[in-house]
Amino acid sequence: MPLHIVTEANRCLNCKRPLCQEGCPVHTPIPQIIQLFKENKLMEAGEILFKNNPLSVVCAEVCNHAQQCAGHCIRGKKDSPVHFSSIENYISDMYLDRMPKLVPEQRRDKKVAVIGAGPAGITVAVMLAMEGYQVTIFEWKSKIGGILQYGIPEFRLPKSILDRYEIKLEEMEIQIRLNTTLGSVIMIDNLFRDGYSSVFIGTGAEKPRSLGIKGESLGNVHFAMNYLTNPKAHHLGNRVAVIGVGNAAMDVARTALRNGTKEVTLFAVSKRIAASSSEVAYAKLDGAEIQTGMQIQEITEKGPVFKKSILDENDNVIGCEDELIQFEADSTIISISQVPRGKLVRTTDGLDADEHGLLIVDENYMTTRKGVFAAGDVVTGAKTVVHAVDGAKKAAQAMIKFMENEQ
Repeated sequence: MPLHIVTEANRCLNCKRPLCQEGCPVHTPIPQIIQLFKENKLMEAGEILFKNNPLSVVCAEVCNHAQQCAGHCIRGKKDSPVHFSSIENYISDMYLDRMPKLVPEQRRDKKVAVIGAGPAGITVAVMLAMEGYQVTIFEWKSKIGGILQYGIPEFRLPKSILDRYEIKLEEMEIQIRLNTTLGSVIMIDNLFRDGYSSVFIGTGAEKPRSLGIKGESLGNVHFAMNYLTNPKAHHLGNRVAVIGVGNAAMDVARTALRNGTKEVTLFAVSKRIAASSSEVAYAKLDGAEIQTGMQIQEITEKGPVFKKSILDENDNVIGCEDELIQFEADSTIISISQVPRGKLVRTTDGLDADEHGLLIVDENYMTTRKGVFAAGDVVTGAKTVVHAVDGAKKAAQAMIKFMENEQ
């Protein structure tokens, strides 16, 4: 066991009001976990973590800890905060391999369909399987994980973790149908016809958002999600421009530099950087540069063309200068967020989305189609993994109430 984890655990003040727990979107019982860790009750701690957040080991790796648990730690006001993520990672990683088969208190004769094997879908599947429901996951790609598999680089999240999750899902008797697209051969109506009591949609937001400018169709222009899905299939050249400064853009920059690109520059329209401070720091450490106050105008074979932004005293963009600035790059990658794909909405009567393509849900996470629930990025737009888990947990509870009250 790395000694620094023990040191971190001993630094916890066991606050009466744990702000770290309040800062966590899924309210992980951090002081309790640390105390169990110090008492060498790792299996008990791991079980609590898993039942609270089935993706605990993933969140320990990829969460924005500086804004959540660590960012709220009282020690951080005058000292460095307690880095609970390292403790959580150690416990959760160990527990994932050693966890006993979770046997529900009662078996229920109701089937649930989960569309999408990303963070939200996996969370709902686990939560409902633990309650005894018969769960089938439908995933349109060849591997589970969604954004975890195809949008987060290996150096941030080892894909072997997802292979281990797939084994655990099968041990929980969750059926997984890969390479199966809902809304083409199989419709949501077919699920209800075949006896599913409720349906959960967790298809995420994987469709790249377009800039709507001239040059996006050029051969040396790519979208971030397409690139991150299979970086080795892209030959970017020595100099790359990235339009956008969110976490995905930082992943793109670091991935490109790890795959042979010599120079990567990221461009922001204002001085505000959407990515977390830690991701920005890592990208700069890897050699990426960031230019702020640059408004993209078009993309040419030579690279993107900008105008300098005009900012007010609060750094809000109020216009741009007239001069065009050509930034020479071998490739340009657009990374300005993602939106949901619209196939399910187009093929399902009564399933509505808003003007941004996000599914409309009520306070119980039910969509406009009775019996169909949704959470995660397909509802909120592109957010973090832990936010998807939080929404999925609430949706799972709402689905249970719906299914039990329907009988």
